Amino acid sequence: MTVSLRGGFEQQPNCQLFHFTGQLDAYSDKQFGEFVASHRSPALPLVVDLTHIDFLDSSGLGALVQLAKLCNADNQRFVVVGNARVVQTVKLVRLEEFLHLQPDLQTALGSIAA
Repeated sequence: MTVSLRGGFEQQPNCQLFHFTGQLDAYSDKQFGEFVASHRSPALPLVVDLTHIDFLDSSGLGALVQLAKLCNADNQRFVVVGNARVVQTVKLVRLEEFLHLQPDLQTALGSIAA
């Protein structure tokens, strides 16, 4: 991870939970992809928690789209959780359905369990 992006991973009983803080942008998009790829298993649903992201630009959105495409190709369920800033950016480019955007972590985990 870069100085601008920090990430973590938790194996939950029914999903893989990734959480990030900082900035998901042109300086950190590759590290984001590599971090997720190094921990991701297509066998379980994936939850990406971006509630502590301060900044998301087009490169960060591109990284999320690439992850979504990878999950779709593997028939892996996934959801993205964001704070108001992330949600606004995702909705601005109309990617909320493609990224399965959820309003909070509780709702995201519930949608994966259903």
